Amino acid sequence: MGGGQWAGKSTVARLLAVQYGITVYHYDYQDARGHNDRRIARRVGLGEPATEPHPDKVWVHPTPEEMATETLAGFPVRFEWALDDLRSLVSGHPIIAEGWGLRPELVARIIDSPRRMVVMVPTPEFRQRQVRELPRAASLGHRVSDPARAQANRLTRDRLVAEDAVRTAHRLGIRVIEVDGSRDATAIAELVADHFSPYLPRLHGEA
Repeated sequence: MGGGQWAGKSTVARLLAVQYGITVYHYDYQDARGHNDRRIARRVGLGEPATEPHPDKVWVHPTPEEMATETLAGFPVRFEWALDDLRSLVSGHPIIAEGWGLRPELVARIIDSPRRMVVMVPTPEFRQRQVRELPRAASLGHRVSDPARAQANRLTRDRLVAEDAVRTAHRLGIRVIEVDGSRDATAIAELVADHFSPYLPRLHGEA
């Protein structure tokens, strides 16, 4: 499950895990925590400082287009780290991986059918509603000199990255689910479960 941030991928994956007894791999969690040593080593190998750049350099100074380009350029390397995680993940159950770094062009190379992937993206209107109503959706998580500009940059970057996923998914024949807030997480999970039905365990009582 790939796509845009704040589309509900993690929530849907957790709902499917409870209903079908499958194992979930949360890309975003692992990328932010488990891969940090590898991220530092890569920066050092490229001759960059080992420490994270100042938040202003990340969120305030660049344009959203520059931010999106840099984000997309980094996904292939980070995808390989996720594959390493998945290869070492031992489970007696089917595994569903979710996260915005699971890009259609990367996943398509390792699956035997487009039906093994789905792309979820929030509409811009739904994303703005989240920012208004959910404190954590509006929080940048970093102290910056211009919070309003940083937040605007972040939202535009996320939209550009999501649009790239949609275009690529359409080109590759991968299903796109647009999340606009008209359906709750349970309803979206049912859509995703139907899409993945050939690969999910049968529930008790199903024919």
